Amino acid sequence: MKVAVAGGTGLTGRHLAHSLTAAGHEPVLLARSRGVDLVTGEGLAGALAGVDAVVDVSNVTTTRREVSERFFTAATAHLRDAAADAGVGHHVVLSIVGLDRVDLPYYAGKRRQEQLLAAGTVPWTVLRTTQFHEFAAQLLARTSGPVALVPAMPSRPVSVAEVAEALVEAVLAGPLDGYATELAGPEVLRLDDMARQVLRRHGDRRGDRHGDRHGGRRWGRRWVLPVRLPGRVGRQLRSGGALPDGEFREGKRTFADYLATIEP
Repeated sequence: MKVAVAGGTGLTGRHLAHSLTAAGHEPVLLARSRGVDLVTGEGLAGALAGVDAVVDVSNVTTTRREVSERFFTAATAHLRDAAADAGVGHHVVLSIVGLDRVDLPYYAGKRRQEQLLAAGTVPWTVLRTTQFHEFAAQLLARTSGPVALVPAMPSRPVSVAEVAEALVEAVLAGPLDGYATELAGPEVLRLDDMARQVLRRHGDRRGDRHGDRHGGRRWGRRWVLPVRLPGRVGRQLRSGGALPDGEFREGKRTFADYLATIEP
């Protein structure tokens, strides 16, 4: 099977391409570095020729609603319509557990993505998962200074490799025109505690300095300060809005398993 992977050069895309190849399928990476621009639609028609299924794991890094909505509206519409024109038989989208229960600005774009997918003519499936094990490290890498402000919220972190495997399963199972069973990690942890564990793994003893493998920053001499996000969003997150509230598949790989893969 020939499967296009939108966002194929990112974290999830790389894992997904590996899982597809391991299962005997041919991944086609859709990314600007490969001549495909989801936002403008440039290069999509040629890239989707002969493709059996599309999996969209594309992303935009932002905390602004308008940026998220603009990206996912344009990217999803172009990908959906190009897939229809190319005769693609299945369009799979990776989404987020709690999307309907948490009013984060970024989530507005993901909700729009799901709506556009369902309104198209290509048979589809959405797989919602919890945040990846890498999320805490990503938050730390986006901030500078000796104090890292991290939301005090429960999380059920999941392995991105297991997410990739679940996406391959969704492709092979065929379209649902609906939602696959959600996927979440095997344990509930606080996000600020996860951030502290990441710093300890990088050798932070509140004085030592070590090179950062996640973007070139420094990890040493940093303190994690848990913060209570204000307002409705803060209440939604603290009450478990980012956790599954119904049936879900439980991943096997723990956060400790992930930490063991980080070079100190």
